[in-house]
Order: sequence, then C-alpha cells, then structure tokens
Amino acid sequence: MTVEAPDDTRTRILRAALDLFAEHGYQRTSLRQIAERLRLTKAAILYHFPAKEHLLAALVEPLVADLEALLDAAEAGPAERARWTVLEGWVDTILGHRRPLGMLFHDIALVGRGDTYHRLMRIAMRANDLIAGPDAGRRERVRAVQAVAACSDPVVFFTDVPDAVLRADMLDGVRRLLGDHVAAGPADDTGTPGDTGTPAAGVGTGTAADGGAGTSAVGGGGVARGRRRPGRPRAMSPEQVEAARRMHAGGGHSADEIAAALGVSRATVYRHLDPAAAE
Repeated sequence: MTVEAPDDTRTRILRAALDLFAEHGYQRTSLRQIAERLRLTKAAILYHFPAKEHLLAALVEPLVADLEALLDAAEAGPAERARWTVLEGWVDTILGHRRPLGMLFHDIALVGRGDTYHRLMRIAMRANDLIAGPDAGRRERVRAVQAVAACSDPVVFFTDVPDAVLRADMLDGVRRLLGDHVAAGPADDTGTPGDTGTPAAGVGTGTAADGGAGTSAVGGGGVARGRRRPGRPRAMSPEQVEAARRMHAGGGHSADEIAAALGVSRATVYRHLDPAAAE
C-alpha cells in the first residue's frame, strides 16, 4: 500500500505514522510524536483516529481490501483455476503492500480487537478452502495453510530481494509444496537431464497428497504427467524469465549468478534471454 493522493490531513497522518512506526516501532511511537512531525495538535490526530490502534487498522485496510477482492474474483471464476488464482494473486498482493507489511509485521496482531481481525480470519479461511479444493482431506488442508504462509512470509524476511525474483521463488516453492509441476523434458544444453519444471503461471492443478503427480496445462491445451528427475529445470516460468531479463539488463549479475538465483542452468538462462542480450 502507498499512502499518497489526495494529500489531505488524514493521508498526511497515515504517511507520518507509517514513517514513525518504521523508525521507532508501533509501541514506541506516540500520537504526540505523530502530531509534532506534522506540526499538528494531538487533538487534530484524535479527530481522524480516536486511538492509535485505529491508525494501524487504517494502514492495514488496503491490504485487507485487496485480499478480499482477490478471493471474490477466485470464487467467481472457474473452479479449476481457483487455487492458482488465489496463490498468484496472494503473492502479487503481498508484494504490492511490501513496505507497510514489512514494517507492521509484528504489530498486525494489535488489530485483533476490532473488525479487521475478523476480516483477516475470514480471508484466511476462504483462501485455505479455495487452495485445498472441494472435498479436501486433512493433508490437503494442512498444505493449503502452509501454501499461504509460503506466499506471504518471505516478503518480510527477504527485504533485499527484488520483487520479480522473490515472486518467482515463492511461486516455485509453493508449486513444489503442492506437487504442481509439469513433466521432465530432455537434457538441456549442458547435458544435464532436465528436472521437472514448474508450470506457467497459474496453470497447475493437483495436490501433494496424490503422490506428487500434479497436472498442468502445457502449450495451451495438452496435459502432461511426469516423475521428478534429478537435475535443474530446462525451462523457466514467465516470472523467472522476467526476473532473469531484469537482472541481466541491470548489469550487476552474471549469467551464472542469475542461474544460481533462479535454480536453473546457465544454458537455460541464455535460452530465455533476448537473442541480443545473450550475445
């Protein structure tokens, strides 16, 4: 979430509160400090936010609203797409609110006395149901809870990783957790047998409980089943391709470093870069 326009008093208060919470922490930031930062009276702060916890709830509100909208869209769409609509959208939403989420990570529990807490609980339950799928057993439901964590927590702990790279890593991790993958392909340019690759964004279906034999759409229509083989993936997801190109364009990473970061071979990186960039 970015607290920007319009630049009214309420928005200025939220912006100053977010900055001060980042500097000193929620508990050690007083309403008086926020008022002094803005050259306002404490009464002016209380006019817009009767208690400090209301500031926290307001800062969390855009994230909560975006997650609710995501789940509404997933429930309204095709049932077979619901899982990956939620997972991909969850990652994108969390990344979109990366700054305030990182700063408020340890303080969000403080909204537990109001409506925001109940909304967050409903969001979590809805997401778990959509990811687990209909008629899910205990194992599928446990994995669904783990998947939500895999699509959230890294954003807080890996603050120095670029969005595109972190997005690719999180989605790759959750696909492995849930067993959603495509069949292994032939050896890549290095002669290393191709690993079971990850599907293009949002096409995976299947559960870890079925022995890892997930399915995914390939080439827009076919379905492939495969057993995981040793080696690195011969293909990259669209997110990984985008991340590789950004890292290469930035000039700060070698092909070997990009390959290591994305978990693929050097040859695979070059195969997915623009021809001009690979020269």
